[in-house]
Amino acid sequence: MKDDPVTETHRRNFGWANKGKEDRGDAEEGHPKQTDHASLFGWRTRPHTSSYKSPARTRNMAEQKKQERDFTPEVDVIIPEATALAQSGKLQEALDKLFALEKQTRNASDLSSTTRLGKIAVERCYEARDYSLFNSSLSLLCKKHGQLKGVVQALVEQAIGWLKEIQEREGTEKWLELIETLRNITEGKIFLETPRARVTLLLSHYHESLVTKPTPSSPPPKESLQTASDLLSDLQVETYSSMERREKTEFILEQMRLMIAVARSKDTELGKEGKDSLGGGEAEWVKVRVGGRKINEDFLKETDNEDLKLKYYDLMVQHALRNNAYLDVAKYYHKVWETPSIKDDENDKGKAALEHIVYYVVLAPHNNEQSDMLHRLYVDPALIKLELQYNLVKSFVTRELMRWPGIQKVYAPFLRTTTVFTSDKRWEDLHTRIIEHNIRVVADYYTRITLPRLTSLLDLTPQATEETLARLVVSGTIWARIDRPSGIINFRAKRSAEDVMNDWSSDMQKLLGLVEKTWMGVNAAQAAQSRVKA
Repeated sequence: MKDDPVTETHRRNFGWANKGKEDRGDAEEGHPKQTDHASLFGWRTRPHTSSYKSPARTRNMAEQKKQERDFTPEVDVIIPEATALAQSGKLQEALDKLFALEKQTRNASDLSSTTRLGKIAVERCYEARDYSLFNSSLSLLCKKHGQLKGVVQALVEQAIGWLKEIQEREGTEKWLELIETLRNITEGKIFLETPRARVTLLLSHYHESLVTKPTPSSPPPKESLQTASDLLSDLQVETYSSMERREKTEFILEQMRLMIAVARSKDTELGKEGKDSLGGGEAEWVKVRVGGRKINEDFLKETDNEDLKLKYYDLMVQHALRNNAYLDVAKYYHKVWETPSIKDDENDKGKAALEHIVYYVVLAPHNNEQSDMLHRLYVDPALIKLELQYNLVKSFVTRELMRWPGIQKVYAPFLRTTTVFTSDKRWEDLHTRIIEHNIRVVADYYTRITLPRLTSLLDLTPQATEETLARLVVSGTIWARIDRPSGIINFRAKRSAEDVMNDWSSDMQKLLGLVEKTWMGVNAAQAAQSRVKA
């Protein structure tokens, strides 16, 4: 039965026009033929019209066909002719001759000849100081249909090499024009991602320089700094496969540095520095933390990367100080101190790094990690050479009370002159850590104590004593209960009968173990004596 025209068109559109067994998947010898998903929906059997070209047959910049002809002799002849025309003032005629042959070499996939013609054309424009024609010719050559990747890469690298000379000789305006031309050429091209990143870095540094050296037409310093940061933040250099690892790290560090500068500017303007809100530069501080996680710290340990390591931890210290994360600051300074060039300099950089480790580890709230780092620092032989810092660490390690008036008398004259404790907030934080240390010591030695007695030991008011005690109880550092009517603080929880019996059972097992060991020793001695008498 013959299908009607509508049914036939429907079959053809979905790839069912062929009625053979192969297309319908009919059974052959009892086994059905497998039909894949693409064939089922007609993706492979759709008819090709004259206006349709298969993507596999379309030649673009991403693929290069085999070279069909070598145009080296023709290129050797035309280059001197074009050079002579350009030197005689007929630059456009020279470019026309070069472009005519360039089209033939490009269509024949002659990479070397096309590269030579393109570079000569751009070079003639550069020598003539016709920067308008230079930029247009460079853009035209790089964006021609079917242009070879190698040609575009060679032209971009050649133009980048002239950037410094153009800036020094022609000024910033011509330099910026070439920068924008290169950014337009490299936009969206994966094989030009590294040159684009380098050009963008130069442009970012230019906008940053406008903050300190503004021009009459430049925007306000805040906008210039924001523009510099945004330019670099748009580059996801960690995904670039063509960029070396060290260069990637340098770019990420520059991104972090500019974001910190923008964050500080916003914090200062809005007065939100140190506050946990999304106002001010909080968004930039979050990005800094994300950027810090992109850095491989094992890569920074290599000897050749010490400069990057020091720069990275300096930025991370700034981020941690903004959030008052003193323990993180101490760990970052410890990483700096472990650097061979810093550790060997015991009188300058090494000494300063070790001092900062001490200051920030004692400022950090007490927890297992802080206590472990404090005790490891205490037994480090390098700390003994710093007498004042060693005694400060020893005071926190020793389970004895630290009276605040005595600490002020001994340490304040020196500590208040350091960059760490010039801040009143950090000096107050040190006072808080000493109070918390004293409460932990009291909790170890007392089961019960009156509130007036504890207040006198801590050199605080009753209200401040209760607030500090409550904060330590909530954090889980100690266990305590306050009986307000009687004014007694209990540091020992009431034990259940099961806990008492468990402790008694453990003690009895230890006692029986000692008895058994003693009995075996007595038997061994008696046996030895009997053998001697025999």
